[in-house]
Amino acid sequence: MPMKRRSPAAFLCTLILGALILGAPALGAPDPDPDAPAQTRAGEIGAGREEKARALRPETVSWVEDIALQFKERKVLERMAAGYNGLRFQMGDMATGSGFAAGPQFSRRDLLDGRLRVEASASLSTHLWQKYRASVAAPRLAGGRLVLEAEAIRRDYRALEFYGMGAGAPRGDRTAYRLRDTSLEGRAGWRPTRRFRLGGSLGALWPSIGPGEGDDIPSIEEVFGEASAPGLDRQPDYFLSSVFGQFDYRDDPAGPKAGGNYVTEYTWHRDRALGAYGFGRWDIDVQQYLPFFNRSRRFALRARATLTHPGDGQRVPFYLQPYLGGSDDLRGFRPYRFTGPNAIVYNAEYRWEIFSGLDGALFFDAGKTMSSWGHWGLSGLRTSGGIGFRFNARNRTFTRIDIGVSEEGAVVWLKFNDPFLPRLFGAGTRQPLY
Repeated sequence: MPMKRRSPAAFLCTLILGALILGAPALGAPDPDPDAPAQTRAGEIGAGREEKARALRPETVSWVEDIALQFKERKVLERMAAGYNGLRFQMGDMATGSGFAAGPQFSRRDLLDGRLRVEASASLSTHLWQKYRASVAAPRLAGGRLVLEAEAIRRDYRALEFYGMGAGAPRGDRTAYRLRDTSLEGRAGWRPTRRFRLGGSLGALWPSIGPGEGDDIPSIEEVFGEASAPGLDRQPDYFLSSVFGQFDYRDDPAGPKAGGNYVTEYTWHRDRALGAYGFGRWDIDVQQYLPFFNRSRRFALRARATLTHPGDGQRVPFYLQPYLGGSDDLRGFRPYRFTGPNAIVYNAEYRWEIFSGLDGALFFDAGKTMSSWGHWGLSGLRTSGGIGFRFNARNRTFTRIDIGVSEEGAVVWLKFNDPFLPRLFGAGTRQPLY
């Protein structure tokens, strides 16, 4: 069938109308929004944040951190050390080797408005070692410048170790002996200025040496005699007298973080019974504390020397000679490892606060025993090092763990005192075994 011919004008109008129909937006549809891509991206970001918020969980800590936080928040350490009305449970306060020692302690420092101080304690260890101590003091006489104190101590240490005399004593000669002694002492201290203290003491000491009760080592008399261990066969009764001086500018003597303490004391041991074991003893103790970072970190340094001088024809009993090795000097060696007439030891520690109530420490020890006063050089020093942790309450260390390493192995110490035990005046009742 033949088609009708259209005019050019009609054909052009048809094309224009078709283009308009195909290109026009749907009726009722909104105009395109040029910001639509940005709005879509913002929505995605918001949705992602909401999803993350729904996935969040409370932060968790390890069981170690949880225990530390509980100790801190509940002040457990402070409560353990405080006691009640002067009566508390005491741990330690006995010579190294006793095992775990504990017992009651009574301490009142506030009697008569602080003008009278009374202390008494009794300790028994897991190895059945015993120590009893009582003291009374008037610390604020003459306007606080004069201190008077009297003290009595009874000790029974069943298995103290002895390796022989000198720095070369072999480990294989390890033996044990029993020390029982009673001491009485009166001390007076005069403080002309706030930093200086001078004074002296008078006292008596009654020692007794017997066979050791160590389970795995021989008793001392099986290896040594009077020639190699002076005072083994016979023990004298001593009359003691001493003079001392101290310069102390520590910020807190019971828990120092800055300052220094320098003490020297000379003690005469007069043998009143046998006339064969009289000697003089010179003790020097120097401590320095260097803080930084607002005193939360510090270096603690100590040098200590003990020198003895027997009279003509006299000898120094082996149990009153200085020793090295143990929790307070060469911490990488066994207790009482080296014994000699003279000894010197150097200690350095880097201490930092882990959290309130617990400090950490890195330490280095060096020391030696000497046959004479003149061997002060650095040659022959025995060394050890390690790490420690100190629990404290009111800035007072009451428990510490030290891990020491030396050429003879590693030793772990659990002690209930400060590693730099403050020098206690009156050598007779406390030296060399506290």
